[in-house]
Amino acid sequence: MRSVDEQLARVLAAAVRPAPVRVAISEAQGMLCAEEVVAERALPGFDQAAVDGYAVRSIDVQSVPVTMPVVGEIAAGSRQPRRLQPMQAVWVATGAPLPTLADAVVPVGYTDGHPANVTVNQPVPSKGFVRRTGEDVQTGDVAVRRGAVIGSAQVGLLAAVGKDKVLVHPRPRVSVLCVGDELVDIERTPGQGQVYDVNSYALAAAARDAGAEVARVGIVPGDPRRLRDIVEGRLLLSEVVVIAGGIGGAAGTDFVAALSQLGDLDVTRVAMHPGSVQGFGRLGPDGVPTFLLPANPISALVAFEVLVRPLVRTALGKRNPYRRNIIARLLSPVQSVKGRRGYLRGQLLRDETTGEYLVQPLGTSGAHLLASLAEANCLIVIDSDTSELAAGEDVEVSFLSQRS
Repeated sequence: MRSVDEQLARVLAAAVRPAPVRVAISEAQGMLCAEEVVAERALPGFDQAAVDGYAVRSIDVQSVPVTMPVVGEIAAGSRQPRRLQPMQAVWVATGAPLPTLADAVVPVGYTDGHPANVTVNQPVPSKGFVRRTGEDVQTGDVAVRRGAVIGSAQVGLLAAVGKDKVLVHPRPRVSVLCVGDELVDIERTPGQGQVYDVNSYALAAAARDAGAEVARVGIVPGDPRRLRDIVEGRLLLSEVVVIAGGIGGAAGTDFVAALSQLGDLDVTRVAMHPGSVQGFGRLGPDGVPTFLLPANPISALVAFEVLVRPLVRTALGKRNPYRRNIIARLLSPVQSVKGRRGYLRGQLLRDETTGEYLVQPLGTSGAHLLASLAEANCLIVIDSDTSELAAGEDVEVSFLSQRS
């Protein structure tokens, strides 16, 4: 039996990171920047008013009150140059360029607001209420660094420095297939002995949550040769292929034999529960990482979380592909299978008084309880040397996606 760490090392060694691509900044959100984006112009590109008010020479408003004529106005976006004379003011809107010789803006609230001869009642320093040229970004500065996650702020900054496209690490393409004669799609009514295809939907959602571009192929016919042909086609379009079901029994042997014609595929027991029996290999001419996961939805989702998700995150270019782990105190006892690392569903809580993390185990009576995973916001990780833990003991907890 192979340890989880050994299996994970095999998986991550096969990670295929797609070549960076240049995309429109409107499509780059959530991706990792693959270049140092250098600003070719300053931000702001000119001295501009930070508030509505009056552009002045700061030296003229140090002794207050002082009254001066308002000799014009400048709106935001104005391209007409103006020159200010001593003891004059020009009305400026927020974002408007300052006239020549003006080095400060007097906010309206510091004046009597008169449109022709304004009285300034409070002094302002030089550069007061002015957004100075290059105050945010200087020409030649790195606006967005390589490896940064492009969020809304980064998109805004790229637009502000005039970049309409950016080089990014694209989302790895993940194909999700399910094998099983008992499966029917959710659009049909199951007959005797049939069940809905849960895995293709759940695993596709998990891959999307990990950051992948997902193709949910759905149910594949039970003929091994047909499975091989479909998988062979998906290998040309994917950086990762995930197949759920078809591991155990004689049918599983036939499936594995058919897929092994496409490359190196290793089916083994991994020292974890649930999801011990699984397969992994590199198939096709490009050695695409391919997973065989259990048919049981809980086992498949846990195996995906532990092994497939880190691969997807690595392919995205993430420096740390793992979930955040913390230590929490058990609110109820738990049991685990000795000799295997346990991944049990749990609900993570926070003591409002002490700030201590607490965790309530969920659905520990069976690996088939999908509803308990839907309620879980974490996985309780039990060391392989431990078979049971009492309430009050500390335990390692791995965060899952946050639920609203």
